[in-house]
Amino acid sequence: MKYIPSIAFEEMSGSAKGVTAAKTRGRKYIRNRGYGGSTRTEFQASVKSVFKQLSQSWKALSNAQILAWNKLAQSQAGRSVLGTSSKISGANLYMRLNYWIVFCGGDALANPPELVGVEAPGEAVISLTTEKFTFELEQVPAAAADLRLVVCASAPQGNGITRAYSKAAVIGGPFAVEAAEIDIKAAYETKNGAPTAAAPKVFMKYFFVNTKTGEKSGEMMAIARL
Repeated sequence: MKYIPSIAFEEMSGSAKGVTAAKTRGRKYIRNRGYGGSTRTEFQASVKSVFKQLSQSWKALSNAQILAWNKLAQSQAGRSVLGTSSKISGANLYMRLNYWIVFCGGDALANPPELVGVEAPGEAVISLTTEKFTFELEQVPAAAADLRLVVCASAPQGNGITRAYSKAAVIGGPFAVEAAEIDIKAAYETKNGAPTAAAPKVFMKYFFVNTKTGEKSGEMMAIARL
């Protein structure tokens, strides 16, 4: 159920105490908070485990380190539940950057890194048949040693589905950034099953991650069809 809030809730967003403050078509409202199902995939469980470890390691930082993360966070921006730009905390930034560092096999940084920015990857050649599912970047950045490629894909979708990029989740990887064809068939089918004539479309996203700083590039989108 939705409730129209008083002016005291004018700038609120997010969830707390069983309710969610949100906005649609310029109108603010409060609704009962949704918690979703209890089913968790192996990847979701691993993500949760990493963030739990990072939450504990954040608490072990010195005051000077926490202040340094808070200072760096002042120059960064996040996204609210409504998609608008918002401030993030030092703890948020610590989690965001260190998650990708750990995902790529590195150790979490206690001190904030010097951010350098990461350009989004270019177009990719994606081949999906009953025999193979491959991914290859058309161009590779000149300085790619510290970068890793992350590929996300949705479960097979029917022809009537025109946009399902939000359903794309990480498959395999992270992959080295190089001019070579990557076989993602086994990783994809283990997670999502094989595409069929009834569900031949796979919505995909891919991006780079800097393994030294944890920075993530913008996302590229693509559709693979059986």
